[in-house]
Amino acid sequence: MTDKVQDASAMRATAGAADSPPPHPGLGGNKAALLHRLLKLTNRLMAPFSTHLQHRYRISLNEFRVLMTVGALKRTASHEVAELTGVNVMSISRAVAALEKDGRLLVEPDDANRRRKWLTLTDEGRRLYTIMRPQSEKVAEYMLSELSDGEVAQLDRLVMQLVATLEARDDDGNSLFLENTRPEDDTGQGAISD
Repeated sequence: MTDKVQDASAMRATAGAADSPPPHPGLGGNKAALLHRLLKLTNRLMAPFSTHLQHRYRISLNEFRVLMTVGALKRTASHEVAELTGVNVMSISRAVAALEKDGRLLVEPDDANRRRKWLTLTDEGRRLYTIMRPQSEKVAEYMLSELSDGEVAQLDRLVMQLVATLEARDDDGNSLFLENTRPEDDTGQGAISD
């Protein structure tokens, strides 16, 4: 563990449970409160990206996700990046176009499947990947620094279970998550029109 992580760990340990933030106002300790804590966690995880990488390297969050995924896989396709990251295909396509325009990503047609385009990093993309990968590892190390190896493994299993629940599909290929979270009154009434 690094000195900075140890210092932060000691500060958190002395703060104690009495200083824990209260649950989200009006949500108590129910599942909706947990959802809001997960959303807060996600937002907090983005702070190092926006503080240290986004402006310095002129890269959006989705471009960063594409760059990191393609860098790790060496060669892949947009739909695979979308599936691995959970980002919708349209947002991935925009990120791919921006990375290609900036000379960070090479997009080539697949000779065996004309609808597929292979994504690989250019020299500039590999340079950025080499710079940014350690940042991702620092974020992970810091976030998990208070957990034992067993707790990290348990968290990993729980996160994988949650992702599987959100990605489940019915026999027709429809998202069970979207179908089961549809508003009761989904008639379109009251929706904002153009």
